[in-house]
Amino acid sequence: MRVEPLGDSALIVRLSDEFSPETSLRAVLGAVNHLEAAAIPGVIEVAPAYNTIGVFYEPARIELAPDESPFDVLATKIQSVLNAAAFETENEQGSRVIEISVCYDREFALDLADVAVRAGLSQDEVVRRHSTASYQVNCVGFTPGFPYLSGLPTELATPRRATPRTEIPAGSVAIGGTQTGIYPRKSPGGWNIIGRTPLLLFDVQREPPALLQAGDQVRFRQISRDEFEALAG
Repeated sequence: MRVEPLGDSALIVRLSDEFSPETSLRAVLGAVNHLEAAAIPGVIEVAPAYNTIGVFYEPARIELAPDESPFDVLATKIQSVLNAAAFETENEQGSRVIEISVCYDREFALDLADVAVRAGLSQDEVVRRHSTASYQVNCVGFTPGFPYLSGLPTELATPRRATPRTEIPAGSVAIGGTQTGIYPRKSPGGWNIIGRTPLLLFDVQREPPALLQAGDQVRFRQISRDEFEALAG
């Protein structure tokens, strides 16, 4: 474990140098739980990622001794909290399972043909394999509510587009490398679009605003265009 500075009001806790879907996320979420429970003075947000944790703080609220910096004080406290915690197996149970309805209609699946050609499969087979796999939310970022999902069948892995699109519709389900994800709002992006969900992944009126959280298990359910329109309406 290493603690490194990130500007003058944030730091990064690196739990390991490599990510493992089976163990890294449990360790990260367990560490986040311990850091939040410790309520370290000055810390305002703890944000999990693949195998790191971002800790954001207000330097003025941290009590310092002569010749101490806010980073040094926080780093010491964080290391003390995590060294005393056995968090490697936490969050192993109780993960939420979220079903996401997806329409793979050709109008929504802008890059489905390209993914199918690269995989050497029919488009229907790509849809079947994508919609029947089990996924895990490893982290949420890029845009508010965007989930990075592991569990994509290896044969469907597709590099990001050489030229990103300037505008991708909200709800677009996409493949980027070995991951799949969902664009919560209209935004630029370079992933391969293969479908769309009518579900609202990010809503400021909801608590929490993001539908998906790190650690959630996700299943896609293929729906027809009529079902999409009914759910969207």
